[in-house]
Amino acid sequence: MDIQGERSGGRGPVPHGGHPEALTAVPARPVHRVLFRQWWQDVVLLHWEADPFEVARLLPPGTTPDLLHGRTYVGLVFFRMRDLAFGHLPPVPRLGTFTEVNVRLYSRDALGRRGVVFRSLDCDRLLPVLVARAAFGLPYRWSRTSRRWYGERLLYRTRGRGGRRTDAHVWVDVTREPVPPGPLDEFLTYRWGLHESVLGRTYYLPNTHPAWTFRRCALLGWDASAVAAAGLTPPAGDPVSVLYAPGVPVRFGPPARLAPTRRPGAGSPEAPTCKPGAANP
Repeated sequence: MDIQGERSGGRGPVPHGGHPEALTAVPARPVHRVLFRQWWQDVVLLHWEADPFEVARLLPPGTTPDLLHGRTYVGLVFFRMRDLAFGHLPPVPRLGTFTEVNVRLYSRDALGRRGVVFRSLDCDRLLPVLVARAAFGLPYRWSRTSRRWYGERLLYRTRGRGGRRTDAHVWVDVTREPVPPGPLDEFLTYRWGLHESVLGRTYYLPNTHPAWTFRRCALLGWDASAVAAAGLTPPAGDPVSVLYAPGVPVRFGPPARLAPTRRPGAGSPEAPTCKPGAANP
């Protein structure tokens, strides 16, 4: 893997010399066949800088950390999942609505597609956990999660079951004032798919939704223990980005497999390397 982030916005590492797709407020690739649908409601996103080399070791084969000005990030995301539905069927009653907390990283593949990679996803519904793990290999966990509004203040919490130290919470004061996304916000949220690996094969699962709308918010408190539980260095200091969005309807299309990648020494003409100096801003 050759980590060689460009200094221009968003042009980070791409395996095998591919070109990164543009950061766009709406997806450049439409989803023609809907696999499932859902709403993301009351989304709170916290982000910290992360070590690109630590992140690279945690990504699926065929992907590499996506960089902005030589930096990559880890996200702790809280939201209410609502109205989960398959194809064009009606939403799943009761079980299709739940609170979710996830830890995610930012990836690119050889075709330049930007995606997210989930290190953990916690929710309070057991059946969706089992289905998502079996069907897509996603690291869902059955946890105690909650969301509650106190006037204009929003509190999310998650706690692991069985003694697992996967706790997290966020406490924000939300206003009605809209705020335009900055370059970092666009890099973190203009993502139109996810990368995951199942049985040694990596796939890209595309999604589509309307453009994000963000509101100004103030961070009152947080606990990011879930980040360390996901295999990353615990965050040092306050997040570098705090976002709140009322929500968007989302559609997912069928997964597409990534081309197999050769392991170093298995007949490839040259083993991939990491260039330490190139990941710096």
